Amino acid sequence: MANDRERIRLQRANNCDRNTLAGIYDDFQPRIYRYVYRQIGDVETTRDLTAEVFKRFLQAVHEGKGPAEYLSAWLYRVAHNLVVDHYRREQYRQHMPLDQDLYASGDNTGQTAENLVMAGNVRQALRQLTPDQQQVIALRFLEGLTTREVAKITGKPAGAIKSLQHRALAALQRQLLQSEDGEQV
Repeated sequence: MANDRERIRLQRANNCDRNTLAGIYDDFQPRIYRYVYRQIGDVETTRDLTAEVFKRFLQAVHEGKGPAEYLSAWLYRVAHNLVVDHYRREQYRQHMPLDQDLYASGDNTGQTAENLVMAGNVRQALRQLTPDQQQVIALRFLEGLTTREVAKITGKPAGAIKSLQHRALAALQRQLLQSEDGEQV
């Protein structure tokens, strides 16, 4: 059950209180952006998807269908669905975007390039997981949420989250070890 403070905040948001809506955006935009970016790895796409999360939140509020509790769970669920939809649309495009950080860091370009390749390998391995596994890994390890928080966001029991996490980590380990051996992920 959501705490009283969050419930009051959501009531104000659902009444279209501008200050409350702005506060929600200020509080959650960096977290949602980070969550999406870690899965997508492209700044422009991440900006677009993050904006879409908050656009959908505002639409839901204006239509009287905004979340009644667990705002963070609602926002992360929308973000996750948008990431999944993005990959479904982009599944046939096999290019890796050039990262501007490669050119910005003149100190150790070789190390930066190697880090980008490793990050790309991890993203590619993550894409091989089921959408539920991807979500659990992103929320648990990239966002640092507890198993209980992930269970709220996904609407699954904590035991199912632990099982998904275990299977996902095992699959990631297999895929990343294969990519180190020179096999395609």
